[in-house]
Amino acid sequence: MDVRLLVIGRLKAGPEHDLCGRYLDRAHRAGARLGLRGFAVREIAESRAQRTQDRIAEEQAALLPIVAEAGRIVCLDAGGDLISSEAFAEALKRDADAAVTQTTFVIGGPDGLGPDILGRADRRLSFGRVTWPHQLARVLLAEQLYRAITIISGHPYHRA
Repeated sequence: MDVRLLVIGRLKAGPEHDLCGRYLDRAHRAGARLGLRGFAVREIAESRAQRTQDRIAEEQAALLPIVAEAGRIVCLDAGGDLISSEAFAEALKRDADAAVTQTTFVIGGPDGLGPDILGRADRRLSFGRVTWPHQLARVLLAEQLYRAITIISGHPYHRA
């Protein structure tokens, strides 16, 4: 199964970029043995519109054609399900075992995702009720993907 990240905004060179890259590289290497591959990131520019609604609408318009061909869609959303790392790993494994060809994780910009994108989601996940900058949400997702692979493979990285 291909795992992809579709994100609004670009990570500039710096610690967040390096850490995200490190986790995705680890996930790519370790996931190959489990049939999980890809871990590619596609960045979409943030809207520069003045009004929040306009920014969300512009970003949604850029995401919709990509999401239409994205396979299983998992949106990161503040109102999404709160799940454990074990449950995250179980869902990833279940998709891989069910021969899902691609799972795309979608992270919106600072204003979140539009209703049409959220409406197409197969699942909505939250990393807690606190607000995370969308750049850090990407790092958290990359880490959870790597953690999920270590859980599935029985690697000692995850200590619950």
